[in-house]
Amino acid sequence: MNRRASTPPLWISLLPIIVLLVFLTGIIVIAGADAISDFSTLSLLSAALLCIVLAAACGSLNRRGIKSGIIRSARQILPAVPMLICIAMVGTTWMLSGVVPVLIEYGLQILNPTFFLVVTCIVCSIISVLTGSSWSTIATIGVAFMGIGTLMGFSAGWIAGAVISGAYFGDKVSPLSDTTVIASSTCGVDLFDHIRYLMITSFPAMLIALLTFFFAGMNIDSISQTTENSILNQLEQSFVLTSWTLLIPAVTLVLIALRIPTLVTLLCSSMLGLAGIFIFQPGIVEMLSADGIIVMIFSLLWQGVAFNTGIATFDDLVSTSGITGMLPTVSLVLCAMTFGAAMIGTGMLARVTTTLTSRMHGRFSLVGGTVCSGLFLNSCTADQYLSIIIGGNMYRSAYKLFGLEQRLLSRTLEDSISVTSVIIPWNSCGVTQSAVLGVSTFVYFPYCVFNYLSPVMSLLIAFTGFKIKQSVSEAFKGTQASAA
Repeated sequence: MNRRASTPPLWISLLPIIVLLVFLTGIIVIAGADAISDFSTLSLLSAALLCIVLAAACGSLNRRGIKSGIIRSARQILPAVPMLICIAMVGTTWMLSGVVPVLIEYGLQILNPTFFLVVTCIVCSIISVLTGSSWSTIATIGVAFMGIGTLMGFSAGWIAGAVISGAYFGDKVSPLSDTTVIASSTCGVDLFDHIRYLMITSFPAMLIALLTFFFAGMNIDSISQTTENSILNQLEQSFVLTSWTLLIPAVTLVLIALRIPTLVTLLCSSMLGLAGIFIFQPGIVEMLSADGIIVMIFSLLWQGVAFNTGIATFDDLVSTSGITGMLPTVSLVLCAMTFGAAMIGTGMLARVTTTLTSRMHGRFSLVGGTVCSGLFLNSCTADQYLSIIIGGNMYRSAYKLFGLEQRLLSRTLEDSISVTSVIIPWNSCGVTQSAVLGVSTFVYFPYCVFNYLSPVMSLLIAFTGFKIKQSVSEAFKGTQASAA
């Protein structure tokens, strides 16, 4: 029979996350941002172990709590693992079937470098609104834009920032988005009322992001026409560039629009891409099928294909790493899940969140606390869904006590959790998008203008009180209650 465990002190509860941040910062300072992926798993596991040791030392460790933490964390994060595998297969098959090469060719011929980042952001936002999925948008059209932008001379950080800003804006304001539905339902707010209220902070953040991308495009030094032509010539030599390959992304978009589950959609998309290799790229099939068709399929899906044409830019662009290239990401996701389970199961997360909510009063204080809690939860749980649910349950009564609308809470949760998850290196979103786009989180973070402006806009609007309704009587009661 387990005895009821005591709650860990606040300073002990904060220690694992502080140690984790200090450890990661030290890695960046000593070895650079590129080394963070090599040590993130060790950092997360060490922080999780520290949670357990500290909890045991202060008497807050018990079997039931750990089991509950594991279940809650695993339920949210484990479904991402098969999705990551399917995303890896989509990336490989869409490249080898000619989908991405065709999109790159069209993009280089049609897009003006000055407006490239703006167009990238807008297109990704539109697709994400229509599909309700930032992950699907980034894994498909986002990858194509990465290739186009690289050949235009843009840095990987700028391209990824435009892709992510657009995809997460669209995801955030789409009625088809799971995070949008979860945020509104957790707070008991009508979905479309929630979306309309979101636009008060989201539209200004997106407008600033688009202006930033426009000015960046005006000042970029594009590559020479000679280099661009050599890449296009090599694409034509290595692939059969036909617009028929675009049937594959077209069918994928239809599946997404029909609300087919994301995992099923990605699996179907990868199988369509695999079929496209045999239909559209006979030269690649001939090159890879020396040991038989079955071996070829397994090999290209598992380890991808490396091109060695002698043109480094081209080889880096079209070479694929298959499922093996995604395995480090999967291990990082599992380690993040372990850390989240430890923080939840030991009661440390609850201790910090309870302390935060008990010391807040008033409009700006509550919104500011919600934003800080959202960032903290994203760091501790490594999962945006779990963070939204915990954050909503934390603050619902506090907002009600001070006469603030629940839609203010649902909007703040989206501003501080849904869009910031992708800029936290060990969060499942940050891990996934970094792997899909091939760009470190620390590299693309400065360029994800919409993502880090969203919580800032939430704080600014709360400070001004614009469009924020507050019941005077309830606020007075809340002030009395906090004073007591």
